[in-house]
Amino acid sequence: MSEEIVVDTQELGEKIVRVLKTIYDPEIPVDIYELGLIYDVFVNEDNDVKILMTLTSPNCPVAETLPVEVEEKVKSLDALKDVEVEITFDPPWTQELMSEEAKLELGML
Repeated sequence: MSEEIVVDTQELGEKIVRVLKTIYDPEIPVDIYELGLIYDVFVNEDNDVKILMTLTSPNCPVAETLPVEVEEKVKSLDALKDVEVEITFDPPWTQELMSEEAKLELGML
């Protein structure tokens, strides 16, 4: 009987968030998590991850590369099997989605 490694999905979620906080929007000196670009992170019992994110605009210069960077960096976590990044513009991103920290950093508070 093989031993199954049980991974706490909440702990995994926190690790994913830590990775997301290392990825920055090239135009704004704030990470994509604090910017509010990450709408949701789903982790299932098979350790497959789906990240639902948006961009500051559909014409964002990193529309091609940012989702790939997110996928590759999150995939670097050992416990994960598969990572899928889905881009959505529903709802569209607004500055309201930014954390207090991000607003403070950008002098908006």
